[in-house]
Amino acid sequence: MANGPTRGVFRIVLQNFINSLKPRQIRGNHIGKDYIGNVYFEIPADPNRGKRKPSRWYDPPKGLDFQDPIPAEWQAWLRMTRKEPPTEEEIAKNLAVAKLKKINAAKIEEKRLAEGGSLPVPPERGPETYPTYPEYHTGHPDNHPKNKPNVN
Repeated sequence: MANGPTRGVFRIVLQNFINSLKPRQIRGNHIGKDYIGNVYFEIPADPNRGKRKPSRWYDPPKGLDFQDPIPAEWQAWLRMTRKEPPTEEEIAKNLAVAKLKKINAAKIEEKRLAEGGSLPVPPERGPETYPTYPEYHTGHPDNHPKNKPNVN
């Protein structure tokens, strides 16, 4: 027999089995609510039970489905790219920036129309619109460098 301490594999298996029978948290902790009305929940990680990542989800308001967009801050939290949920101040600041961008875009569009501007016209497409270079062959046999007379 070994003189060192034994691992007690049977004890570890039995302990894991007993831990699996203990009740787990099913309802998440309420984390926050966004301006759309989505409610966010989390079940924290518990490495002692083998749960290394927290579970995060949201419930949309009644009458709306999961296809509606959610704010970028909350989406980052749900996808675990940020550890802490967004604060009310952060969300308010980002909403103000988005509104300011919409106002500025409307002013620029108004100015463009007042100056007689029209919608941008897409450029014509075709082989004529591509640049040509003397050192590259364009594909047409008449333009091949071997067929051109040498001017040296």
